[in-house]
Amino acid sequence: MRISIRILFLAGLLAPGLGCEKTFPGAPAEADLLDGPVEGLSNDQARQFLAGDIAFNNEIFTVATGLGPLFVATSCGSCHPGDGKGHPTNALIRFGQSDSTGNQFLHLGGPQLQHRALPGYGPEQLPLGAPFTKLLPPANTGLGFLEIVPDADILALADPDDLDGDGISGRPNWVTLPGYLAPRPDAVAQHGKYIGRFGKKAAVYDLLQQTANAYNQDMGVTSTYAPTDTYSGAEIDPEVSNRTVEDVVFYLRTLKAPITRNASGPDVATGKLLFEQSGCAGCHKPVLRTGASPIAALAFREIAPYTDLLLHDMGPELDDGYTEGTALSSEWRTPPLWGLGLSKTTQGGQYYLLHDGRANSIEAAILLHGGEGTGSREKFKALSETERRQLIAFLESL
Repeated sequence: MRISIRILFLAGLLAPGLGCEKTFPGAPAEADLLDGPVEGLSNDQARQFLAGDIAFNNEIFTVATGLGPLFVATSCGSCHPGDGKGHPTNALIRFGQSDSTGNQFLHLGGPQLQHRALPGYGPEQLPLGAPFTKLLPPANTGLGFLEIVPDADILALADPDDLDGDGISGRPNWVTLPGYLAPRPDAVAQHGKYIGRFGKKAAVYDLLQQTANAYNQDMGVTSTYAPTDTYSGAEIDPEVSNRTVEDVVFYLRTLKAPITRNASGPDVATGKLLFEQSGCAGCHKPVLRTGASPIAALAFREIAPYTDLLLHDMGPELDDGYTEGTALSSEWRTPPLWGLGLSKTTQGGQYYLLHDGRANSIEAAILLHGGEGTGSREKFKALSETERRQLIAFLESL
C-alpha cells in the first residue's frame, strides 16, 4: 500500500518530542516526484484528487470487493508504482488482432490475457495462432493535459502521405467510441470514428475509457461503463461505483506534468540542440497547447510532452504482428518523453523502455528505431561519443 511521502513528512513534524531530522530523511525535491496534483485546483477539486489517489493507489481488490475471477493485478497502483512506468513483471499481454479488420479472438478472451485467477478457476491461456504483444504500463503523469490537446492541432501535425518529404508521415488512429462516451465539443470525426490518443497504439479515446477498461480487463471488476464479466461473458451488476471510477479519472486528469531537471546544465542545453538537429523533434514535438476544459488548471496551457500523439510506422524492428484499431502492426503512437529520466526510479533502478521494455538504456531504445525513425537513428549513430552523452543527458532531464 502506498503512503504519500508528503503525509509521512508531515507526520514527522507533528510527532511530539521527535526531531524530523532524526526520524526521516529529507523530502525529495518536487521535480524528482512523478505524483502530485497540478497547481491551481480548488478545494473541492483537491478533495476529489485525494479520493481518486486513495482509490488508485490504496484500494486492493479481493474476492469480496469484486476481484476476478480472472485478472492481471489486484490494484491500479500495482502496475503504476509512484505513477511511473511499469516493470516487465507486470506487463500486459494483448492478443487477437493482426490488421485493421479487427480482433478475431474476442470469443477466446481477447483482447487481454488474464493470466491470474481465483482459486477454482483456470487462468487464460494464449490461444494457438493468436497474434500478441507485451505492453508495459505507462507513466500516468500529465495525462489530463494530453487529453485536451485539440483534435485540430493533432491533425495539423499529421502528414500521412509525407508531403513535406521529411520521411515522417504520422497519422491519427481513428477509433469507435463506446456507447457511454460522447465526443468532446471540439472533436473531429471521420466516418463516425474519432481520434484516439491513449495507449501504445492510441486506440483509447479518453481517460474515462482507459479507466473503465483497466478496472474490467486488468482486475476483472465491472462497472456501469464496462459491465461484462471477463470470465463468463455475461453482464453483471457493477462491482465498483461510478463515483469511484470518476474519482480515479479526475485523479489521472489532474496529476501534474513531470518537471524538468537541470535544464540549464551545459550538456543538457547542447543535448537539446542535438535532439532537434537529429530530427527527433519531427515526432517528439517539444511543445503542444491544451484547449478548453472544465478544469481551469488544465485549460489553454503550453506543455512540453515531446509527442505528437500520432501513429508512426517504426519498421520491422518494432513490428510485433499485433495491432489495435486502424493502426498497422508496425505503427506506434509517439510516446511522450516527459518524465523519461525518472523512469528508473519506478522500474527498480534500471530502464525498461519501448512498448515492451526490451531496451535497457535510452541509447538502445534509439537504436531500435526503424521505419520513420531511421533517419534520426542514423544521425544519432553518426554523433561522437560526447555528443551522444549530451543528447542522452537532455532526455534524462525531461
